Amino acid sequence: MDADGLKREAAARALEFVTTGMRLGLGTGSTAKHFVALLGERVRDGLDVVGVPTSETTRLDAEAAGIPLVTLEEVDALDLTVDGADEIAPDLSVIKGGGGALLREKIVAAASARMVVIADESKWVPTLGRFPLPVEVVPFGLGATRRAIEAAIAEAGCAGPVALRQTREGHAFVTDGGHLILDLALGRIAEPARLAEKLAAIPGVVEHGLFIGLVRTAIIAGSSGLRLEEA
Repeated sequence: MDADGLKREAAARALEFVTTGMRLGLGTGSTAKHFVALLGERVRDGLDVVGVPTSETTRLDAEAAGIPLVTLEEVDALDLTVDGADEIAPDLSVIKGGGGALLREKIVAAASARMVVIADESKWVPTLGRFPLPVEVVPFGLGATRRAIEAAIAEAGCAGPVALRQTREGHAFVTDGGHLILDLALGRIAEPARLAEKLAAIPGVVEHGLFIGLVRTAIIAGSSGLRLEEA
């Protein structure tokens, strides 16, 4: 089975966590897209749920699939969020934000009673950092914010270049919230919690892609089948 097939297999397994009446956070990215499509099939068969999308792309996908949508202004909490991940460590800390939706993804995850991440086995790593860590920043004062981030990663014992994310057309990538993303190619993050604390303290940083203590369950699809990892 190819990587896309594995992603769909993980997404299908996540549907087993969904029951009627739930308020769901709907993630962003190629694996979460499979979950939204499969959830839409269940909704068309009569499953009664509502969803909160984590990006405009997911909103469009969910609307096309027929999933009723609400906002976090309309519901006080979510029962479950299902999302993908760019890297998953054994303690279920993860890196997210490869799709550029990390801010909304983290807001939705924090509002949820449970977060399940779904991924193919290539995303399971012994230590976070091989995938560049996204940091969402405001455009104003970009140079100063970037220098502060470089100092913070050095203080946290990490090293690597910091690059402004660009589109395929060569323009600066802009998030749904109107922010920019700096990608930190660190290679290895020995102490994710320490780095997360330092990044969060920098004026100009809106959010970072380290999700620590948020994921309860990871569904990993691989050549030998599915496995569940619990925090």
